Amino acid sequence: MLENLFIRNLYDLSHTAAAEYLEQYTYPWEALAGIGAFICKLGETLPPEEYEKRGEDVWIAKSATVFPSAYIHGPAIIGPETEVRQGAFIRGNALVGAHCVVGNSTELKNVILFDNVQVPHYNYVGDSILGYKSHMGAGSITSNVKSDKTLVTVRVGDERLETGRKKFGAMLGDCVEVGCNSVLNPGTVIGRHTNVYPLSMVRGFVPANSIYKRAGEIAEKVE
Repeated sequence: MLENLFIRNLYDLSHTAAAEYLEQYTYPWEALAGIGAFICKLGETLPPEEYEKRGEDVWIAKSATVFPSAYIHGPAIIGPETEVRQGAFIRGNALVGAHCVVGNSTELKNVILFDNVQVPHYNYVGDSILGYKSHMGAGSITSNVKSDKTLVTVRVGDERLETGRKKFGAMLGDCVEVGCNSVLNPGTVIGRHTNVYPLSMVRGFVPANSIYKRAGEIAEKVE
């Protein structure tokens, strides 16, 4: 069961510049602590004909579109053909892939967004990794700190997997669809090709190829 949470079973690493970095870990949340240092190292290797360095430790692809009112604090990399819309707030330690959308009033902090990820409207994504073609509907957020401030665990059935982290939002596998105004509670891990209903409150592990309707009601997708 725990193998479903392995990086190799959640993500196609051919769709991120962080592939080599992520390959050294078993579980995705193990990579959260070193995102900033990795971005700084990767940024220095980016070809200057494709990327422009703007400010301290901020690299933006020349083919990306960044609206004037967006704020980007380093370390950060914005990939090719990505759009960072007005009012976006990128607080640092953010690796955003190619063909992504970071929308109006969306906030990112300590994240890896694979290619083709969309967080387009009023989203908060912190201490999280979002897989290829994953999408968060308007107003959906990752809650990354427990209310009692204790360390985050991941619930898998009756098991609790210790992460050792105080801050841990959500790990979304490839092609996950999160419905509008949903809250992904600390330690949420969602398998590939799963849909989450709007207005959901999600906690723990949700299997791949599922439809999450509410706590205790998860249906298997039928092709």
